[in-house]
Amino acid sequence: MDTMSGLNTRTGAAAVAVACLAVACPAAPAHADGEGQHHAVPAAVGGPLLSRSGVQVLPGKAARELPSGLSALSWMVSDARTGQVLAAKDAHRRLAPASTLKTLFAVTVLPKLPQTALHKVTRNDLADLGAGSSQVGIQPGKSYAVSDLWRGVFLRSGNDAVSALASMNGSMTETISQMRAKAKALGAYDTRVVSADGYDAPGQVSSAYDLSLFALAGLANPDFVRYSSTGVAEFPEGRKANGKVKRHFQIQNTNRLLTGAPGLDPYRGLIGVKNGYTSHAGNTLVVAAKRGGRTLVATVMNPQSGVPNAVYEEARSLLDWGFSSAGRVAAVGRLQSPPSVAVRDAVHPPRVEEAGMVNDVTDHVPGGGGAVWLAGAAGAVTLCGGALLLRMRRGPFRRRM
Repeated sequence: MDTMSGLNTRTGAAAVAVACLAVACPAAPAHADGEGQHHAVPAAVGGPLLSRSGVQVLPGKAARELPSGLSALSWMVSDARTGQVLAAKDAHRRLAPASTLKTLFAVTVLPKLPQTALHKVTRNDLADLGAGSSQVGIQPGKSYAVSDLWRGVFLRSGNDAVSALASMNGSMTETISQMRAKAKALGAYDTRVVSADGYDAPGQVSSAYDLSLFALAGLANPDFVRYSSTGVAEFPEGRKANGKVKRHFQIQNTNRLLTGAPGLDPYRGLIGVKNGYTSHAGNTLVVAAKRGGRTLVATVMNPQSGVPNAVYEEARSLLDWGFSSAGRVAAVGRLQSPPSVAVRDAVHPPRVEEAGMVNDVTDHVPGGGGAVWLAGAAGAVTLCGGALLLRMRRGPFRRRM
């Protein structure tokens, strides 16, 4: 159980001042990765509070306490539109990500391949799948649309679908290189990619901070939103040259917070994103949800409680707390990303997608795009300094998924 040893309960002027420093005056600490190695995190990555160990939160007078029972080694909850991090525990701790790393794969490869393109799977496409890999069931010699393969990635966490898409993208080696470059471009300096599908590999790590960045980048892409929010779909047993399908089977999203499970209700307003599991990484999860015009992202890595569905229940608790804390907590840091990353507002209940070719996606993302946050240190200091001065003048204060 989380002892809350890192909890900062200062309020008033002190909270405002620390929040300002968190955004404007970052340090360059070192963090241990999943292999016990320490790496320096570049300065200005989220702010100094996020580099500290333990729980970080700056509640106001009317704020609810963080939920009890948070057992994950690392977690974070943030506002998707502003980039503000509402609370976090060991945000930059480097841990094995399991299939949540497929978010980076999707952010990297989704824009490169036409959704209606067909690919004939070869034996080489499937030759290097790790033992025990989760698969959607594509077969050598059969053809699939790119849209089919992405449903295999997002719903069934299919490593076979990842391999086929990587082949279409040039090669697995080239795709991994592109993923590394994309992570760096997004400011995800905790991430080291060794396998594109998140399969356990020596030295492969990410963090709650980086996975949240990948989710935000994905939310800017309507295809990413549509696939990650699909609960159930029909998957073809191959396609003809004209794209037609004779037979198909049903697949369901393994993200239980989206689809529900015995003893676990779907989360109201969930957009989706990605879950993962390996014996080394434990359960991992990145989810986004919208309520009342506000979109939050919660990332949970490797709960230790042993409670069934712990990763989902802890993510649910963090989202509930985040929605109830609107305007009642100061940011402990900020998700910083290039200004090209804009968050689109989209929420859809789990739905069935037919096995036909990909449909037009313009109706899936209303509004056409959201705000872009720019984490300018000078602006942050000016705004926070003004707020502090005003306050002071007024008075004191191993199946892998």
